[in-house]
Amino acid sequence: MAEYTDAHGDGAPEDMPELSDCDDDDDMDNNEEEQWMEEEEEDGQPVTCLFCERLLSSVPATLQHCTSEHQVNLVDVIRNHRLDDYGYIKMINFIRSTKCKASCLMELPEGPLPWESEDFLRPVLQDDPLLQTDPEELCGDEGSSLLTSPSSGVEPHNALLHKAKAAEERARLSEEALARAMDDLHKLKLLAQGLVLNAETSRSGNLGTVAELREDEDEAYFSSYGHYSIHEEMLKDKVRTESYRDFMYRNPEVFRDKVVLDVGCGTGILSMFAARAGAKKVIAVDQSEIIYQAMDIVRSNQLEDKITLIKGRIEDISLRVEKVDIIISEWMGYFLLFESMLDSVLYARDLYLADGGSVYPDLCNISLVAVGDTQKHQDRIAFWDDVYGFNMACMKKAVVPEAVVEVVKADTLISEPTVIQTFDCNSVCLSELEFVSDFCLKITNTTDCTAIVGYFDIFFDKGCSNKVMFSTGSQVTKTHWKQTVFLLEKPVSVQAGEELRGKITVRKNKKDPRSLLVTFDLRDRKQTYSLQ
Repeated sequence: MAEYTDAHGDGAPEDMPELSDCDDDDDMDNNEEEQWMEEEEEDGQPVTCLFCERLLSSVPATLQHCTSEHQVNLVDVIRNHRLDDYGYIKMINFIRSTKCKASCLMELPEGPLPWESEDFLRPVLQDDPLLQTDPEELCGDEGSSLLTSPSSGVEPHNALLHKAKAAEERARLSEEALARAMDDLHKLKLLAQGLVLNAETSRSGNLGTVAELREDEDEAYFSSYGHYSIHEEMLKDKVRTESYRDFMYRNPEVFRDKVVLDVGCGTGILSMFAARAGAKKVIAVDQSEIIYQAMDIVRSNQLEDKITLIKGRIEDISLRVEKVDIIISEWMGYFLLFESMLDSVLYARDLYLADGGSVYPDLCNISLVAVGDTQKHQDRIAFWDDVYGFNMACMKKAVVPEAVVEVVKADTLISEPTVIQTFDCNSVCLSELEFVSDFCLKITNTTDCTAIVGYFDIFFDKGCSNKVMFSTGSQVTKTHWKQTVFLLEKPVSVQAGEELRGKITVRKNKKDPRSLLVTFDLRDRKQTYSLQ
């Protein structure tokens, strides 16, 4: 049996003047500005603030609100950074998509602006009034001079010409947005045709339910990974992070001069490990907003020559490389398969992995163990039988079917663990991620079984001279995955030495393919649990 290394055994901003009262040195004529404001307010189209959820009556009101409530003068930002129409549009979309704080705009570092990517030309809000506003009008006549050479002078004719070009550019952006929408519609039509014809699109058999989700349907999942806190929790999980690090650093021959794809890169930690381990090129992909921080992190560590970051779902983008040698990913969810991110890894494998290449981690399994914790069962289930003298037992129908993710005390385990399923990520098919398995738990204590607990083990094996593994079980150092607890409605009496037999069915929830439905058949009792 192969030996594994277990990574862990056990400056205040200036105030903007009221838009209806220009300073004496402001080039805009007062009457023209007041007329512009009145026209804006007559439109009556509400504007969502860039920095909070408040709805304002007009663009001028929004600018005044940003100045008074958030202490940022957007007109000054446009002027100070000489933003043309492109730059202005990108800035608005950058602020809306990254939800950056207002103070960030007043503390921009020297060098490239954070919204230079062409991705920020895509509107975050449809029909955003701020995007329909000419930045020259916001800045007054001075705005025209920002976009011209200092020596060229600004003729009225030139100013009108520039405004016409700006309007033409905004029209072009709208046409491009429409073209993208039509292209998305065409892709959906092709996908529907493929499903009807049962087309063979990959060696997994089909794209799978996650790949079939539209980007807007999957928005909640990726939004949850946009905040730093979830990444902080994962990075501080030493069992998880150091296992990946040790696998790469102790097996440099696996990564030397290789092209590596990191699926769901998050902060980019695995990509940076791979680069330091000798990879020739690393392509890091993530759909969540955290990728903008990952770009800064990669630059801060002088690895931008090796690591390329791409925002988008792996199913929707093009890597611009034909094949990669290695795919790395930290895709595991609760009970291993929750979130269905493995679907995306298998999609990337079938599309991009070169012959002889490998996915890491390559091996994983799911195990079950019996638990006898009568106090926990009393607190969670039996509690409803008598609540301040009232029978609320009907609540059990809502409580029992929800699987619980928590740390299970090792001294409450009453059986030996048993592996119910093993996956080889280099060969498993999408259909095999839903399965039925018989199991047998050898009981070690005479007591009541109050729950079945699930956990998983991860292995870095293929081609590794120094193999690494880690476990998420109760008897080793805890991880952020903890364990998944399936509480029994009624405890089952067991005897030491007996075998508790049952059957488990694991399948995706068709209404939400990132969640799981787990059914146990145990002692002639059947219960389905949801993990969501």
